[in-house]
Amino acid sequence: MKVTVVGAGNVGSTCADTLAVREVVNEVILLDIKDGIAEGKALDIWQKAPIIGYDTRTVGVTNDYARTAGSDVVVITSGLPRKPGMTRDDLIQINAGIVKSVTENIIKYSPKAILIIVSNPLDVMTYQAHITSGFPRTRVMGMAGILDTARYRAFLSEALDISQKEIQAMLLGGHGDTMVPLTRYTTVGGIPITELLSEDKLNAIVERTKAGGGELVKLIGTSAWHAPGAAAAQMVEAIVKNQRRIFPVCIQLQGEYGIDNCYLGVPVVLGKNGIEQVVELHLNDKEMSMMRTSEGHVREVMNVLDKLNKNE
Repeated sequence: MKVTVVGAGNVGSTCADTLAVREVVNEVILLDIKDGIAEGKALDIWQKAPIIGYDTRTVGVTNDYARTAGSDVVVITSGLPRKPGMTRDDLIQINAGIVKSVTENIIKYSPKAILIIVSNPLDVMTYQAHITSGFPRTRVMGMAGILDTARYRAFLSEALDISQKEIQAMLLGGHGDTMVPLTRYTTVGGIPITELLSEDKLNAIVERTKAGGGELVKLIGTSAWHAPGAAAAQMVEAIVKNQRRIFPVCIQLQGEYGIDNCYLGVPVVLGKNGIEQVVELHLNDKEMSMMRTSEGHVREVMNVLDKLNKNE
């Protein structure tokens, strides 16, 4: 299978690097609009192969979508990174135009591709890619829940001084401050997290997780890239290898959770056809209320996008 990563910035190059090191496919195409950036980063990753010991070839190209032809999976990371003081919503006008242009070029050469969106604001950029591509919702998804869940698990691992490998968790909703952490679905070696952490400590970790992206922006002056890039690569691997793993990803809901035509993170089964199944959990009243709040936030930004598209 063939995988393309569009955008050779920090997130895109990290995704390509992770795919190469894990030998998910034989070749990864890295594309960027800036001359030499994709070529240089792809070459650097390829030159690392003899040191680490992998065979995946990484090839960089500048704005040459013909080279991406026949891609089975395409990861779109293109867009302006979030800067200090900038919300994800601030990015919508610029990044929607970028995602639209990239999607149009991708589907021209890879009409059967599965699209994974990483560009921010994540939920609404997934919406933009979906309406631009015209693909079924099973082939257009956003990377959000895997990253948010990873941050949550990392913080829990620190608090408990336990390997993160023992921690299983699930987050729903929008990517950002209105995400919906499901603490009752969080377990450590099969033990409910509430048996191991006090309510106050657990709530503090949940709040830190919600602000996880903003915390990193304040520290390094731009959006994170190691974890987001690896999260996107994990989604690619599940699809390419038909692993049928359950991950929370952003998808257009069509009645699930009582929500219609809104792009939110929910657990799905990822396999060779993309989203093989949407898993509908039974939420309690508190969780459903948080889900509705998240829905309202995402719909507000979707409405902004709709107005922008009408004015074109």
